[in-house]
Amino acid sequence: MREIVLDTETTGLEPAEGHRIVEIGAVELLNHLPTGTTFHAYLNPERPMPPEAEAVHGLTDAFLADKPRFRDEAGRFLSFIGEARLVIHNAAFDLRFLNAELTASGHAEIGWARVVDTLALARQRFPGSPASLDALCRRFGVDNAGRALHGALLDSRLLAEVYLELIGGRQPGLVLDAAAGAAGRPGAGTRRGTRPRPLPPRLSEAEAAAHAALVAELGPAALWAAGD
Repeated sequence: MREIVLDTETTGLEPAEGHRIVEIGAVELLNHLPTGTTFHAYLNPERPMPPEAEAVHGLTDAFLADKPRFRDEAGRFLSFIGEARLVIHNAAFDLRFLNAELTASGHAEIGWARVVDTLALARQRFPGSPASLDALCRRFGVDNAGRALHGALLDSRLLAEVYLELIGGRQPGLVLDAAAGAAGRPGAGTRRGTRPRPLPPRLSEAEAAAHAALVAELGPAALWAAGD
């Protein structure tokens, strides 16, 4: 089964008010395992960036000025997601923006039936508990130390790990306890503290270089550099 975990960054909260997507990040899962294949694009929103949005993700008008528009990347994005199930945190928000951009670009909307909302999953599993991505990373021990600013690709990578924990681990349908009893192997079927092999790096060399360039452009006076 192929799934795409994705996230967007935007200029604001409501596409009906003229706000646009400025970044899309997505990672591929195959049978609940990350393949290392990703999609990432910064996008020129063709409108000024509000200061409150810039404070969230750090993307400035100057940085986005030479980036492609959504309609320039729509085909590549649609080809990447294909017919896969889409895993999104607070999916109603991202899907509203994606469908507004797709419609404006002459493409069909993405239907809700193919979407898994991890916010809804978390609220079902842990009613009354904080369900933000940061809160879920803390709950499941997912390392989010590099999340000084929101970033679509980094957040997608973090969400992929959170999603796998929400559905019960990397093989959520596999029942091992009975097999462990039959084989007489104590502890079989329990989660181990270490992974059988290390996860691949979160960022490619090109992505790390792009991030470093963005940080350099923001400079030491950037809002996020002041700390909490």
